Amino acid sequence: MLVSLLVAPLSYAQHHEAEEQLGGHGQHEESNQQHTNDPAVAAYQAANGRMHEDMTMSFTGDPDVDFAQGMIPHHEGAIAMANIVLEYGEDEEIRQLAEEIIAAQENEIAFLREWLAQKGH
Repeated sequence: MLVSLLVAPLSYAQHHEAEEQLGGHGQHEESNQQHTNDPAVAAYQAANGRMHEDMTMSFTGDPDVDFAQGMIPHHEGAIAMANIVLEYGEDEEIRQLAEEIIAAQENEIAFLREWLAQKGH
């Protein structure tokens, strides 16, 4: 089991390196460039960048604390994306899901912040 835990990240990295060599990620960049004037795409890109920047954190070594601290910006990113679809989206089922995501993620963020405060973080 320990061997699989050590080999899995290497295998994952090799897979993604091969994908990049085949143009896998480049295709995403080309797709993004096609939508540079789309305000919804610009909003998603900004939200995604903000979320990933906020998720860059110093790890404590406590898996519970690290999880809680990392999930807050992740959930904030989900809320930002949901707000974007509420502003630009038209599908009523997706808009309803976005509203549900906002409510659920706000509750989880509140729980995580309270939990972290109780743990002294």
